[in-house]
Amino acid sequence: MRYITIALAKGRLARKTLEMLEQIGITCEEIKDEKTRKLVFVNEELGFKFFLAKPSDVPTYVEYGAADIGVVGKDTILEEGRTLYEVCDLKTGNCRMCVCGPASAKEKLSHHELIRVATKYPNIAKDYFYNKKHQTVEIIKLNGSVELAPIVGLAEVIVDIVETGATLKENGLEVLEEICPLSARIVVNQVSMKMENERISKLINDLRNYLDSDK
Repeated sequence: MRYITIALAKGRLARKTLEMLEQIGITCEEIKDEKTRKLVFVNEELGFKFFLAKPSDVPTYVEYGAADIGVVGKDTILEEGRTLYEVCDLKTGNCRMCVCGPASAKEKLSHHELIRVATKYPNIAKDYFYNKKHQTVEIIKLNGSVELAPIVGLAEVIVDIVETGATLKENGLEVLEEICPLSARIVVNQVSMKMENERISKLINDLRNYLDSDK
């Protein structure tokens, strides 16, 4: 029996995913050891391999078949634009991708003015403004706190993930438009889905049933 390899996005999401997998009988004790320097973790008995990766790399590992299954946020899936199957919403890590800025920027958005948009998600921003809103904008890629951009005059608005909106409020910003809801999703390599259909489908169905019963 070949291993089914699962790539997990490092951090809180990996911990949450492992908890869910335990509920359906898929365990991996050695991954819980916080002192370990191992990169790949195996459950020989069940035939599963796990590894932790930077969230933005998870879709790449899955597309190229280094992982059969990946668990990552919808924001990363949209931003990376990889060829894979998105098969299940884990209904955790719920938040929204939004256009945010000072209230005064509302008018510029409604009048389709040429504005600057700062974001960590240039592909999502481009798709939203060009393909959905048909508004020409200049997109500026940032890696740090994007909330700073409108405050210091780098951009009129930002495209970012909003959970509670508290950080926005503290900085005199607000949600101006919602792009899409976000949460953790399971993605599957297209070849793996054909070759290991039975085992992968069982895992997905078991997770779905667990999520439904947990409501």
